[in-house]
Amino acid sequence: MALAVPNFSEGRDADAISAIATAFARARLLDRHTDEVHNRTVLTLAGSRRELFEGLVDGARACVERIDIDAHTGAHPCIGALDVCPLVWLAAEERPAARELALALAPALTDLGLPVFLYGELATAPERRERAFFRAGGITALKARMAAGELEPDLGPAQPHPTAGAVLVTARPPLAAFNVELDSDDLETAREIAASLRESGGGIEGVRAIAIDLGERAQISTNVHDPLTVSLAEVIERIRVLGAERGVRPVAGEVVGLVPEASLRELPGDVPLRGFDPDLQVLERRLG
Repeated sequence: MALAVPNFSEGRDADAISAIATAFARARLLDRHTDEVHNRTVLTLAGSRRELFEGLVDGARACVERIDIDAHTGAHPCIGALDVCPLVWLAAEERPAARELALALAPALTDLGLPVFLYGELATAPERRERAFFRAGGITALKARMAAGELEPDLGPAQPHPTAGAVLVTARPPLAAFNVELDSDDLETAREIAASLRESGGGIEGVRAIAIDLGERAQISTNVHDPLTVSLAEVIERIRVLGAERGVRPVAGEVVGLVPEASLRELPGDVPLRGFDPDLQVLERRLG
């Protein structure tokens, strides 16, 4: 069994989302999470190596055909129609196979005209490990950096695809994509909290965080890279402490996609997980 979590840059056009998700679904579709504010859809796929490979290529082709990244507007940083495509392993013995599949997928994506950047543990230089390195400034900045020769892809064309941009590829263990809503619409305060929460700002190890403007409220959008060690409760409690210093508090959580069971331990009762169904969103239950 192989797993992948492709993220594509469409969260508003229902017809496009349906067509793209269907294209990916040569593999088994475990979960689909669509967010209009982020303008993004996250799929969790499972299948044999062949099913997953073919599904990812077909889905990437649909992204290229249906999404114009230059016309994209949304709160989530991105540089491509198929913005990021991680292959996921659940156990240490599955790690080599996930890496191998990611490295086999990358050249297939270049056949669609997409430059491929390898990040995370497949990165070819330390500064290329983080997605933020490539996403800084969005697609406009990416085009300028590539045109200037400042940023070269690991595989594929030297310039972004005319409408689909570029794609980030890696292999990794499961992470938890987790959003926390504040009782305030103060985006600057949310940015301060996100900066102190994330590892690079001296916060929790393995946590990445950005602030998102939801309109009536601000959101802290996080990736927890080791949810077996760092629980969602720990993220909430750190946000609670950082928020108390600034007169705001967490009021709701949102799980994006699937998470390991262990990440849900000791959740506080006053910060409900909106729309969360453990039978559908706990990884072990979906694979059981």
